[in-house]
Amino acid sequence: MEPAARPSHLLRLLPTLPILAWGRTYDRGTLVSDLVAALIVTIMLIPQSLAYALLAGLPPEVGLYASVAPLLLYAVFGTSRVLAVGPVAVVSLMTAAAIGEHAVVGSHHYWAVAITLAFLSGVMLLIMGVLRLGFLANFLSHPVISGFISASGLLIAASQLKTLMGVKAEGHNFIDLAQALISQLPHIHGLTLVVGGSATAFLFWVRKGLKPLLIRLGLNARLADVVAKSGPVAAIAVTTLLAWALDWKEQGLKVVGSVPQGLPPLTMPIWDFALWQSLAVPALLISVVGFVESVSVGQTLAAKRRQRIEPDQELVALGASNLSAALTGGFPVTGGFARSVVNFDAGAQTPAAGVYTAVGITLASLLLTPALYFLPQATLAATIIVAVLSLVDLGILKRTWTYSPADFMAVLVTLLVTLAQGVEAGLVSGVAVSLTLFLFRTSRPHIAEVGLVKGTEHFRNVLRYDVATSPILVSLRVDESLYFANARALEDRINDLVAERPQIRHVVLQCSAINAIDASALESLESIDQRLRDANLKLHLSEVKGPVMDRLQATNFHKNLTGKVFLSHYQAISQLAPEILKAAKTG
Repeated sequence: MEPAARPSHLLRLLPTLPILAWGRTYDRGTLVSDLVAALIVTIMLIPQSLAYALLAGLPPEVGLYASVAPLLLYAVFGTSRVLAVGPVAVVSLMTAAAIGEHAVVGSHHYWAVAITLAFLSGVMLLIMGVLRLGFLANFLSHPVISGFISASGLLIAASQLKTLMGVKAEGHNFIDLAQALISQLPHIHGLTLVVGGSATAFLFWVRKGLKPLLIRLGLNARLADVVAKSGPVAAIAVTTLLAWALDWKEQGLKVVGSVPQGLPPLTMPIWDFALWQSLAVPALLISVVGFVESVSVGQTLAAKRRQRIEPDQELVALGASNLSAALTGGFPVTGGFARSVVNFDAGAQTPAAGVYTAVGITLASLLLTPALYFLPQATLAATIIVAVLSLVDLGILKRTWTYSPADFMAVLVTLLVTLAQGVEAGLVSGVAVSLTLFLFRTSRPHIAEVGLVKGTEHFRNVLRYDVATSPILVSLRVDESLYFANARALEDRINDLVAERPQIRHVVLQCSAINAIDASALESLESIDQRLRDANLKLHLSEVKGPVMDRLQATNFHKNLTGKVFLSHYQAISQLAPEILKAAKTG
């Protein structure tokens, strides 16, 4: 019987849906754990959703819309058991930066462009997932991401200070915002500053001090955690009640105003190819940043439970989530760090917790939105500031400077360009600097001359160890794969050694650290071999890795090599310069 044809990736997607794996073992205990976690996350997510929608320049209810369908779709396609998908601070800031060039903030067209951006992001993520392009996120190094998120956190906090102060201050970067805020200091609205400042101080205290206080008062740890996580809800409730009771709106305090009541609407993107072209780069950056943030959080939390996630499947899940956001009046979403950690700590066992959270957000959209009319915008600004400042990690500058000046440079450039030019320019600059530094570093590979460590069969750098060598043989270990940018460095090193040491008869390349040889490097090896041949010398290779050897054997270089290919470097030395072994033994 002939084997069945192997199904395509698209056909294999449905039978391996993650929900089919955890859904089969779902029981009452898991249900209780997920419900408790959903309750806590819902309490946290309602104020965050409202705040991040305003940060993106959208009506507050759009944040609720973006927190329903994406959670449902992620539960079906996602591989993380605890990742909570929805609006996040950095993506909201990137959304505002992308849309601001195409529409006026607060207009219906602005909302339509946000929906289109989510749609494009979803399509891109889906395509990347089907093509298994999750590895592309590796081009965003951790130092670059850390610098980008820290700078974005500072930008977001600065952008919310005007709401906290009750003034008008615009700016496309941190410097412009700072100058505008300073110029508006004489016009601060006192009541707004008191409300916003008090809410900010309260939320900072809740984040660190409330849970320990409640435990000392006798509450069990889990209940204390629930109460502490509801701090933003308490701030919203109290300030909203005070604004209503004391008629703060008439005193100049800006409130959220009317929030439509009802289910998320069915929406469609703008079918304008010119708009799509102009949004393509921002959508790609949002997709990549959102994916990296989501996968980083998912992998970290999965490791704590000895679970694993599939990055390529996560691309599909996030793509489906963003498409669902676009079709239900939302804007770009991804897995959030804070709410995912809360979901994990609250005991969520499966993505069903996200489904229950979506139900809670839906009920809030149906029942609670009228109560948000008197919600002070300064309170939402305080919620954003407290949330994003926890993302700022300026300590990475010191850590990277101590360990790797190259990484420090990548962080610094990303941080400064993001603050000075905006999120897109900062991210692109960080990636460009990282790749440039990588090419610079690998173009100058570490090429060590090695000798036999006395009394062993190991070879080490002659500059670091007391080793045995021979004047007729030089052993070189190249600690890098060979490719177009560094092949010439190896040529120069061998030419210099041969010129300096006329006694040399053999050159042996220890290839244990070489994982690949590209076409340019192969030509360099052929050139090295020919020059050595012309000088009556021989080139040998040792410890060549299997995949590299497979490719070399298909070339004329392997067939015409002046020397031999040895399984081990010790074997090469034994045959070519046995006096080294004698010297190592007598030494």
